[in-house]
Amino acid sequence: MSKQDLDKRIEALVALGEIIHRDNEKLTAAVEYAEYKNKWFSKENSWTALLAIKNHFLDADILKDWVGKYRFKQETVQQKVGLILAGNIPCVGFHDLLTVFISGHIALIKFSDKDQVLSTFLIDELVSSYPEYKECFKIVDRLADFDAVISTGSNNSARYFESYFGKYPNIIRKNRNAVAVLTGTETDEEIRALGNDVFNYYGLGCRNVSKIYIPQDFDKNRLLDILHERNQIILHSKYKNNFDYNIALFMLNRDMYLNNGSIILKEDKNIASRIACLHYEYYSDENTLKEHLVENKELIQCIACNTMDLGMPQVKLGQTQNPGIMDYADGVDTLQFLLEL
Repeated sequence: MSKQDLDKRIEALVALGEIIHRDNEKLTAAVEYAEYKNKWFSKENSWTALLAIKNHFLDADILKDWVGKYRFKQETVQQKVGLILAGNIPCVGFHDLLTVFISGHIALIKFSDKDQVLSTFLIDELVSSYPEYKECFKIVDRLADFDAVISTGSNNSARYFESYFGKYPNIIRKNRNAVAVLTGTETDEEIRALGNDVFNYYGLGCRNVSKIYIPQDFDKNRLLDILHERNQIILHSKYKNNFDYNIALFMLNRDMYLNNGSIILKEDKNIASRIACLHYEYYSDENTLKEHLVENKELIQCIACNTMDLGMPQVKLGQTQNPGIMDYADGVDTLQFLLEL
């Protein structure tokens, strides 16, 4: 890819970022339609996702610094890259779309039925302003005639994808979640920040904290009291249905749990938790905890902790849902993968 073409693609992406604002009536209408199509995509959550894309992915300096870390071939052999996108949170596949576009390849996009409105809007807006890139994005119902695949889904779907796409260059992602490590010395503000990691997108994202690691003397009631400040989440009908169902399930199973009316706190060794649930597990010492996290790294998308150096990539409490452009899903460098096709 020539430097001129790369610069033009960055220009197109920056221009796209400039139309992402709350005064854009067309985008506002798309946000409302996305909520109509999928009640999990509240207007608040959609704007959170869109503004994160604008601020972390579509800034000129960020984009230039990003591509500057890679070696682009002068003559790109354009490949058709099949994208099987998840639909758990708004615009969840945008980073893959962005990466295929900046690499000079063609994206064959198989959207989830749950998340198509906003991503399609963004593609249409980019192509409307830069029609020379119209052929870079092709929305399909079924993947065919592709050269490589990037898929995101459940552990079950990953097994199917591995058997079907295994002979092609691929990135196949499975279930992962974020975890947080607490010491009990966190301030109220830090616990409130953790609330963003737990509650944003109703806990449906792979970067949502689904489990916390705590010392034996940790004050769980204080945690629940502070997280109760986000109790308006229970007004969302789908979230409340899951909350009520899980309470009933745990009662029938005679499982021990705590709850504050908006989140269920349950001791559990599993990292993934049910909607409206937050697992916890006690740790006795830092070294054992580090070993445990390393052993389970294939299940962990990211770690939030303010006080320990865990010897693994980590972010501050409240920042799990603010990935940078270099924070590749599952730690696999998507752009490098695409540049090597």
